[in-house]
Amino acid sequence: MKVVINYQEYADVEIEKKVLAQLPGVEVVESRTRDAKEFAKEVRDADAVIAQYGPVNHEVISAMERCKVIVRYGIAVDTIDLHAAKGHGIRVCNVPFYCLDEVSNHSLALLLALHRKILIGDQLLRENRYSLQEIMPIPRLMDLTIGLVGFGHIPRVLSKKIKHLFKRIIVHDPLVRKEELDEHGILGVDLDELFKSSDYVSIHAPSNPKTRHMINAHLLSLMKPTAYLINTSRGALVDEQALIDILRARKIAGAGLDVYETEPLPRDSPLRSLDNVVLTMHYAWYSEGAIQELKETAAMEALRVLRGEEPLHEVKI
Repeated sequence: MKVVINYQEYADVEIEKKVLAQLPGVEVVESRTRDAKEFAKEVRDADAVIAQYGPVNHEVISAMERCKVIVRYGIAVDTIDLHAAKGHGIRVCNVPFYCLDEVSNHSLALLLALHRKILIGDQLLRENRYSLQEIMPIPRLMDLTIGLVGFGHIPRVLSKKIKHLFKRIIVHDPLVRKEELDEHGILGVDLDELFKSSDYVSIHAPSNPKTRHMINAHLLSLMKPTAYLINTSRGALVDEQALIDILRARKIAGAGLDVYETEPLPRDSPLRSLDNVVLTMHYAWYSEGAIQELKETAAMEALRVLRGEEPLHEVKI
């Protein structure tokens, strides 16, 4: 059996190899490409594929002659053509419970950095300028409302961490029943109401063609001038130019971003020059423990399918 592992950010795939070594005579082929044509050649005779950022599009899937399963390193499967995989009888799996603590913590870290104006305070101190006026105003967090766009695994973990920090948590997620939100003590609202009422908006929705640019100029225009937007989900969910425009005009207080429409963030992106934005380089997912969990779980999913067993985390469409 042959397993192709496509990865970019990891030093090696020794953890995966150790798991897959349970298959007698398994051949593990490492791939670093992000080019679809090159990747298609590499996976032609693969029995399983584990992929990080390499595109698993229709072209790549059509080239697969005997593949039984594609496993995505992570939660999102937007790099995989699910319909093409289904059409070729290939199962698709992900790692849905990985980095929940890490991403929820990163969202909270961006939120607190914005609320307490940490970057401004740091700069003032370095310049020996002890000016509280340049920090003002900072409202009490316990008087404010936070809105969560999406209520999957990560925002549920986040909601538990912030329930005693905020006066109110509101959520928009059309896939979650009111009764379920009631169990969490959270109010469900429509998107317009969420953007109107929230002092902080934290985005946690899946990325797909329907959600691309769901956070658009209209919704951003509804935000309070004192409100902040936080995105640790996917850059494509936000109309980045619309966000840049509203930040430049200072029609909202600021934003905390870990993800962008184009990654790495282009050197000439206006976001880099705005002083009302906190930027990080798409590492909300990262901790050493999260990587260990991700690698083991992804490899185990491939192992199960190749053994003829049922996977634990198959993505259905």
